[in-house]
Amino acid sequence: MTVDDGMDLDNPLLENSADFAAVPDAFQRLWTPHRMVYIQDGQQPHPDDCPFCLAPAMDDEKALIVARGTYAYVLLNLFPYNSGHLLVCPYRHVATYDEASPEEVAEIGSLTQTAMRVLTQVSNCDGFNIGMNQGRIAGAGIAEHLHQHIVPRWALDSNFFPIIAGTKAIPKLLGETRREIADAWPNDEG
Repeated sequence: MTVDDGMDLDNPLLENSADFAAVPDAFQRLWTPHRMVYIQDGQQPHPDDCPFCLAPAMDDEKALIVARGTYAYVLLNLFPYNSGHLLVCPYRHVATYDEASPEEVAEIGSLTQTAMRVLTQVSNCDGFNIGMNQGRIAGAGIAEHLHQHIVPRWALDSNFFPIIAGTKAIPKLLGETRREIADAWPNDEG
């Protein structure tokens, strides 16, 4: 009832690429239809339901917040690409970088620098992917609230698991990671 790639042949919602006319390529694909809610027109959360607007009102531990500044804050990504994947968000509900105030831009930059130092200290990472997806078409999961990704990278963090199994292994729990980063965050910043 399953094939070697782990697909359940009895599930009518699963598709097998061998069923379609195509020329195979070297890419594995991770189909994530549950993410459609983030990219369909009209499916962005209402500002009253925006997770980046709600998080600052919550307890830091529950919201996964590691540091707070005056204009922006830092929290763990609930769906990380790597352990320690952080987001820097302005408190104000703005969608794009050009809508952010000079104070917000400066603090997002400062918090990003501190996050890089802290992640290097606590995780011994070898590098970072840092970026912002601006708008739904650019891949922003929550397009209506600006957020910058800081993804720590290691020399050997890419292995067979995501490629063969379509799964990313995260070695630490979010709560443990949040605690380590928050504890290492300098008291005079954020």
